[in-house]
Amino acid sequence: MNKTAKIFVAGHTGLIGSAVVRRLQSEGFSNLLLANHTDLELTDTGAVARFFDKHLPGYVVLAAGRVGGIIENQTYPADFMNANLAIQLNVLKAAHETGVRKLILFASSCMYPRECPQPMAETALLSGQPEPTSLAYAISKLAGLQMCLAYNQQYGEQRFIPVIPNSAFGPNDNFDPKSGHVLSSLIRRFHESQLTGAQSLTLWGSGTPRREFIHTDDIADACIALLTGNTTTLTLPLNLGTGKDFSIRELAESIARVIGYTGAIEWDTNKPDGAPRKLLDSSRLRGFGWQPVVDFEKGLQDTYQWYLDNTLSKEPAHES
Repeated sequence: MNKTAKIFVAGHTGLIGSAVVRRLQSEGFSNLLLANHTDLELTDTGAVARFFDKHLPGYVVLAAGRVGGIIENQTYPADFMNANLAIQLNVLKAAHETGVRKLILFASSCMYPRECPQPMAETALLSGQPEPTSLAYAISKLAGLQMCLAYNQQYGEQRFIPVIPNSAFGPNDNFDPKSGHVLSSLIRRFHESQLTGAQSLTLWGSGTPRREFIHTDDIADACIALLTGNTTTLTLPLNLGTGKDFSIRELAESIARVIGYTGAIEWDTNKPDGAPRKLLDSSRLRGFGWQPVVDFEKGLQDTYQWYLDNTLSKEPAHES
């Protein structure tokens, strides 16, 4: 793959997209095609078609989409489905019609059945119903994944590669407790509790569900490997995880340590837990040569430092 190849990173300001851009730039790729939301509305079929016709990217990383935590998934399920289905339909169709050589689509581990053998192998997809609290989002991402496979099957070329990362974290995450995922939301809540000297912090659920977390630098490394490597014989889709999971209670305790919060952690068991466990079997991708390298605790520290350096000045002052 030539370092001057034109690569369109959709969602380049988001959590995964920004990590992919950083990694591509560090590897010397000099022809990145980036478009802000105001410049290109990915849910607009005509706008996406015109963008691809004009710029003719050779490679595409589809990291754009509407994402959020349990509260947002439960409150706006139609919005989640509309946005994600439209983005995937538009980008995949335009990529096919303009001859994109390779496209990577990021799906989601929430597509797996709620009750699923652990670790979850790609063959378990569609073997049961996903977790109800994120069902609309899960179905929309399943549709995108299946569309990649359908294009490959119908046209006899393995150009569209769906990957399934587990819970991602790192710089550029969403730290809003109402709309962010669990790790980033907890960072903000523990930071604010530590700042105000709160004696206790109450979290949703029982703390017993287990989750696998992967730093976006590891995701970006996998993305580069797939863009530049020979993927024609890979069995798709591809799970993308570290192989290690933590209970939400363990996660909360780790974040408290990193931040320096010493108050009590309490649990509201009247609130939903979500799926009991989500650990991925990433042996397909590991067999391709990729391995995660970011230490979890170090990744937490770096993410918290990014939060301190980049988000506090943009938030309203905390009322004492």
